[in-house]
Amino acid sequence: MFYNRFTFRLISRLVVINALAVLLFYLIKKTELWFTIIGLGIILIGTMLSLYYYINQIRDDINRFILAVKTRDNTLNFKNKATKGSFPELYESFNDIIQVQKDIQLEKDSMFQLIKTILEQVPVGVIVIKDDREDTKHEEIVFFNQAASQLLNVPAYKYWHRLSQHIPQFSTEIESIGKGGKRFMELKIQDKLIQLSTEVIPLNLYNTDYTIISFQNIKDEIEQKESEAWNRLIGVISHEILNSITPISSLSNTVDGMIANKQSLDSDELEDLKPAIKTIRRRSEGLLDFVKDYRLIAELPTPDLHYHTIGEILQHIKVLMQPFASGRNIILKVDQTSSKISINIDLKLIEQALINLVTNSIYALESVAEQSVIEISYRLDQNKLYFEVSDNGKGIEPELLEKIFVPFFTTRKNGSGIGLTITRNIMKMHQGSLEVTSVPFEKTTFSLVFKYQ
Repeated sequence: MFYNRFTFRLISRLVVINALAVLLFYLIKKTELWFTIIGLGIILIGTMLSLYYYINQIRDDINRFILAVKTRDNTLNFKNKATKGSFPELYESFNDIIQVQKDIQLEKDSMFQLIKTILEQVPVGVIVIKDDREDTKHEEIVFFNQAASQLLNVPAYKYWHRLSQHIPQFSTEIESIGKGGKRFMELKIQDKLIQLSTEVIPLNLYNTDYTIISFQNIKDEIEQKESEAWNRLIGVISHEILNSITPISSLSNTVDGMIANKQSLDSDELEDLKPAIKTIRRRSEGLLDFVKDYRLIAELPTPDLHYHTIGEILQHIKVLMQPFASGRNIILKVDQTSSKISINIDLKLIEQALINLVTNSIYALESVAEQSVIEISYRLDQNKLYFEVSDNGKGIEPELLEKIFVPFFTTRKNGSGIGLTITRNIMKMHQGSLEVTSVPFEKTTFSLVFKYQ
């Protein structure tokens, strides 16, 4: 109502105070009614104090509101004053702001609870540490999910130093990763070996540093992949051995039948034996070559690392492969042979890897009617160095891109199927990788990828 409004109350109080002041002045000036003057003075002082407390109450309400907003106190409300107070719109706005803040906080809390529930259910261990620059030995763990507790076989510790004391090897590995990165580690937890793929991510939120540690046990996955790889390898080896053993066994039985219970053989029988024996010899040699190829994959020498310039490497490959390519009417382009950029490699092994890739490209160009071209080049991309061998040959179908790295898999007649396997193993020994992209009959590129800093 109007009489509750601040303006009315303020003006009425000021009018009363001014009227009392004038009356008091008049009485003091014109009369000697001291009791009346004293009483009127007390009333004036009381009215002024009432005005002060009235304004001070409004100031206190505003301060309470500001403090509630700062401290996120959602229990404060001004419902009574919104209906009876001097500033109904103001107090109603206060209530609305507090309610909005309450709704936002509830939404944030529910979202946090949702994320926490999800992280508790995932099979990945997650530990979040609140970094303390002043006391690094007693850093607080603000989140420790159930998977982390189960994988490390420890309770959900509240402080990092407690976990470090329980599993010092894990703590040392995490600290060695430093300010972010991934690492594969093996831990022995209560006489049980676990293999963890671990990642550390630093994060800064509201001027507070956090470290997020995530890890998962990949031992089962590795064992499954190893089992699949062994099954594929055994399948290939069994196929090759059976292909060689079957005719040998069959011809051996034939020869045994021809010479059984005979003391001598005539010329016709000897002529019949010769093809069988030659076939047995040829298949035996093929089986021996297969075993040699398998040993070649398994027994690569340890790299003897030295610094060599890219120009030197490319020049060697050009000299080695130019005659081979020219003899098949293939244009071999080798660019940037003057490059002085150096890389730490085993020159013989990397040359062998490049020779394997160029040889594959030469055979891939056999059925190409147009101009056949092989390009060898290099490029730097961020922290990686790429040696690239490209050709415009028949290329690789998408469904075969993964199979080409399986030992002894080949799409070429008389091919051994070990060239790419050896090349990839050479790159792994150099902490690198082998990549391939292919658009059949347009461009196929094999890349030797090295870490370069």
